Amino acid sequence: MVTAREIAKVVGVSVSTVGRALADDPRISEETRVKVRKAADRAGYAGNTAARIVRGGSNNLIGLLVPEVSNDFYSTIAQSLSEVCGRQGYRLVLSLTRDDKDDEVRNIRELVAAQAAGIIIVPTPGPRRASLQLMSQIPHVQLLRREPALGDTWFGIDDASSIEEAVRHLTQLGHRKIAYIGGERTLSTGVSRSEGFVAGCRAAGLNPDDCPLRIGPTRSQFGFDALGEILAGSNGPSAVISGAFNITTGMIEWIEGHIAAGEAMPSIVGFGDPEWFKWWRGGLTTIRPPVENLATSCGLWFLDQLRENPRRGAPLPGHQVVVASSLVIRKSTRPPPSA
Repeated sequence: MVTAREIAKVVGVSVSTVGRALADDPRISEETRVKVRKAADRAGYAGNTAARIVRGGSNNLIGLLVPEVSNDFYSTIAQSLSEVCGRQGYRLVLSLTRDDKDDEVRNIRELVAAQAAGIIIVPTPGPRRASLQLMSQIPHVQLLRREPALGDTWFGIDDASSIEEAVRHLTQLGHRKIAYIGGERTLSTGVSRSEGFVAGCRAAGLNPDDCPLRIGPTRSQFGFDALGEILAGSNGPSAVISGAFNITTGMIEWIEGHIAAGEAMPSIVGFGDPEWFKWWRGGLTTIRPPVENLATSCGLWFLDQLRENPRRGAPLPGHQVVVASSLVIRKSTRPPPSA
């Protein structure tokens, strides 16, 4: 294996200079950094992270804990944060929790043991005590979801207002019977979105009996089943709002299997906005959270804090950023037949 001593001999500098150059130490000139990096790349030098940590050096790993990446939200977050970290000399390590508290503990423990520089987390609802204890040892920031026990450093979305805006759009079209299918209230996002739906219906003067809520896991199967149940009766709602991306895909799957092209269907408001939403049946009206911008802002702020507070385990200052979503209006919402 190639050593730092061999790289130092090739470039004509000391071993310590090689280490500092590869760590982007500001005491090393740009010219020397370039020479050392080129020599290291040509020789296939990987470095010794463990030794650097023992000497008190920093680790350039940033952990990202998300439930999954099949969800368009989380894949976009991972891509954006990977780009932010890469530009600033950090490496993103992706860990999937599947919203399993025990998986979350295991992933956090591995990152803490590896002395990662920090963790960006979409927390599970009600994390284990072990997760809270481990997270207290490492700088971290919460993204999208908010778990008070993990502190008050959080980058999120104004979920309630986005659902209220969707209700307002439908009532302006003439809808008086509107249903909502959303995630469980164990999630902070599930609570905010369902509260936004209730507030929107109340503000529009709608009869609560005409505004049913179906709350369940944020899975496409739940969206499929719940939409079928809501539309089974003869006097069902004329419009349905989704409160999660996977639920939206399940609703679309039900419609494709039960409503022929050109046949009347209820007005649908989705959540999230992957590219294909604009092509589905002339375009899906949907709530579009600025996920990419939110993730980028979170990453930039977090890395800046790590540079300003390099002491491992130092708590980050409380900081909250809440951004608004936009309602993208397309052909899936229209006045109800009675109008």
